[in-house]
This record gives sequence, structure tokens and C-alpha cells, in this order.
Amino acid sequence: MGKAWDLDSVLVVDFGGQYAHLIARRIRELGVYSEIVPAVNLDAVGDAVSRSAGVILSGGPGSVWESRHDEAALMAIESGKPVLGICYGHQLLAKVLGGEVGRSPLPEFGPTEVEVLDHGLLLDGLPAKFKVWMSHYDAVLRPPRGAKVLARSPGSPVAAMELGSRVFGVQWHPEVRHSQFGMELLDNFLSVVGVPRSWRPGDMVSELVEGVRLQVGDARAVAAVSGGVDSTVAALIAKKALGDRLHPVFIDHGLHPEGEVERVLKLLSTVGIEPMIIDAGEQFLSALEGVADPEEKRRVVGRLYAEVLELVARELGAEYLVQGTIYPDVIESGASPGADVIKTHHNVGGLPRDMGLKLVEPLRLFYKDEVRVIAEKLGIPRELVWKQPVPGPGLAVRVEGPLTREKLRIVRHADAIVREEVESAGLSGRLWQYFAVLTASKATGVRGDSRSYGYVVALRAVESMDAMTAKPAELPWWLLERIAWRITSEIPEVVRVVYDITSKPPSTIEWE
Repeated sequence: MGKAWDLDSVLVVDFGGQYAHLIARRIRELGVYSEIVPAVNLDAVGDAVSRSAGVILSGGPGSVWESRHDEAALMAIESGKPVLGICYGHQLLAKVLGGEVGRSPLPEFGPTEVEVLDHGLLLDGLPAKFKVWMSHYDAVLRPPRGAKVLARSPGSPVAAMELGSRVFGVQWHPEVRHSQFGMELLDNFLSVVGVPRSWRPGDMVSELVEGVRLQVGDARAVAAVSGGVDSTVAALIAKKALGDRLHPVFIDHGLHPEGEVERVLKLLSTVGIEPMIIDAGEQFLSALEGVADPEEKRRVVGRLYAEVLELVARELGAEYLVQGTIYPDVIESGASPGADVIKTHHNVGGLPRDMGLKLVEPLRLFYKDEVRVIAEKLGIPRELVWKQPVPGPGLAVRVEGPLTREKLRIVRHADAIVREEVESAGLSGRLWQYFAVLTASKATGVRGDSRSYGYVVALRAVESMDAMTAKPAELPWWLLERIAWRITSEIPEVVRVVYDITSKPPSTIEWE
């Protein structure tokens, strides 16, 4: 995947680590463009290495002695460009360069103190001891010939190393916020790479507009708008490029939260987008009735989404479809060869392969917070910029198990209560998402001195910057109690309410 502009960049080679996306995010935060390429696709790795100014080898599961990743690491080393290995990537560098990697004398997981032996270039300016985030069974026991040991920890004799002024490795995860001085370490690496700190998404508007203009030419396009910041920004960029040859379309699939359609249309009108409204609720609900598997729900939504848009496009004579696809959608949908599918996004992996429209995705290489920077540059009102995300398949993926109209009614009511109470408490501004899930579980309850047996609703509220990681919000106890009381009082089918306190990772933000 190449970028549409000429900027020096740093490549992240992904060995399957859960934090690979965080590395790219941190590099971008430091003002340098970064992309992720899966290590299993050696052709893509080779091409990306040749286009990059520096390379970072990510963490990953398993042992380097069981892997087939040596060639990807050697490509990076032999390129002559600065290389940084993190965790698994650190061990892989040591292995291919002749060091010794084996079982750690003390496997380390979580906060660990490292002792600096030699600051070198990588640890320049860091203190003699600091806490980092470790997650490893194996460790580098002996460095490659000629390499300096920069740091050690109880379970990592070679916790950081430096070979010449070009090859570096650290056993810990500097990209994780739990690691002290992680950004300083990455900043030191970028200083070695020597790239200009010129990645500023807000300055990319004209390039994005020109990119759409060049791709679509004199043809017409439809833009799928949902009222979220991603699709709104993509539509506005396309509108600047195409003028009246762009036709915004809003599909009412009958799966929106309560009041969402009216709220969306009002917000879109504030930025000059008056979409064609397609009422396809019965079509979507009939196709989803009884579907239990969450990935199948996404495929059904993706297929119908494409069918409706293709029909509209034919009527308008449009050849292109503008979408608000962003980088996390691409990563989680496994759109890159060899990447694991976390969940299919209806607008990426959920689209049918034989779809007749050509895709225009101006935001495909941006993270959510970067899209918001672009939105502010475009003058989009803050209410829309920070609007709570709603999944593309709507409430279909907030009902565990088979979808029915009754379950949809229940989860819509519960979700409306959550939204109303959180917003009344003045907490919506610090939360990324807050919603209700109708679980597949049932539980025993008591109503009017009689036994009842009903549904369990789960509440979810998280704080995040970019949706790639998230932590559960510490909502006030009185608020949780009030939400639980209202849900069980107003929805007789529900007898129990629980609160999800799981971070992402290991979970995702949505349940399905």
C-alpha cells in the first residue's frame, strides 16, 4: 500500500504483534509518516523497505526459532537503512546477526525495571533506571558480534542493544504508554533515521482533494454518508473535488440507535450535505432475521449496502463509490495480505468482491484522531467531529446471537437509556463510546415476588484516542445504578445489567 504523497516514511514490519498498529501511531505522533506491512508478504516487505527511510520490526507471538521471518529481517538489515527491533523483532535481529536467543532466566510480563549500561544513540538522554512494559518468554542472552549492550533487566541480559549506528533492538515495548520514556526512545531512533518531521494531516486537504479529482476524472460518484466524522470528511473532500458530480447517499437500514437518523441528517445539513435518503429498513431486517454469527451479520450488511448503492449509482450514472474507510478498518478487516481478521468492517472486508463500483477512499491511510484533525481543518462543527461512533452494521452487532425484531427493540431502548443518562451526567465529552449490548445470556430475576427469567444487558463505556486501544471508563457508581434501574424498570424483558470493564486489547470496543 503506497501513500499518495512524497514524504519520507518509516515502515513497520508486522510479525503478528498486538501492538504493531501502536508503533505506527507513535511514529506519526512524532511527525513522521508510517505504514504497516505484514511480514508474511515478502514482496510487499521488499517494496516497502525500498520506499522507506527506516524500518521497525514489531513484536509477535511465538519464538524466533520456530519462525520463518528471517528473510524479512534480513531485507531490512541489508537495505542499509536504520532498523529498530522491538520485543520479537529485537530477538529476530539478534538471531539473524549471530547472537544467542533462548528461554529467559525470568520471563517478564508487565512493568519491569531496566538498568542502562550504555546510553548509545538509542537511549540518549534517558535516566540510568526506568520502568518499561515487557511481555516475553524468550530473551537475547548474548548479543551479536560487535553489538553493544545498552540495557539489561532481571529476565533480559540484553534488554537493549546497538550495532554500529544503524541497527538497534529493545526487548520492551516503547510504543505502549506503560513504558516510561517510550516516546523519547522512538524519537532518538527517528533522529538516527534523519527524516523531516513533516507529517501533519491537517495540511493534507489539498492533496486529498487532488487525489480524488485525479482518480474520478470527469465521472460521477456516490458518497455513502452515515453522519460519522469519517464518512462526512470523505464526502466533503470528494465534494471539493467533484462538485455537483458527487451524490451523497444516506441508507436507513433500520438498525440505527433511537433518534440517530434525525440527528445525522441535521448534522449533515450544517456542513452543506443534503443526502438522498434511501429507506431500506425492511430489506436489511428481513435478510438479518435469525442471523447469529457476527461476521455473517457484517457480510449481510456489506452485501446489501453494496446492492443499494449500486442501484442508486446506476440511476445517477455514477461509476465510483466514496467511502470513509480509515486505517484501523483496513487493519482489523485483514485487508493486507497475511494479516489476521479481527472483525470484518462492512465497508472493507464485508463488501462483495464482484461489486461494480470503483472505490474512492481518501482517508484509507489515516487514524481516527488524524481524521478529526482534517475535519477541524475543513471547518466541520465540533459536535460532528466528536460525535460518538456507531458501528456500520448498527445495532445488529449489539445483539449477541440470532437477531430478531424483538431483540432489536430491546437493545434500542436500552441504548437510548445509556445515552440519555451519560449525556445528562455531562460525561459524554470524555468518552469515546458508550452503549448497551443485549447479550445471549439469560438470568433469573424477581418481579412482584415472582420468579422471572429474562435477558442480560451489558453496558460498555470506553475512553480512547484512536480506537486502536481503549480502556473502560470509571463511571460513577450512582450513574451505573441509575442506568441499571431504568433499564430493568422500563424494559420488562431485562432482569439483569452488567458493566464491561475490559480494555482493548485483549477485547475490542464492540462486543461483536
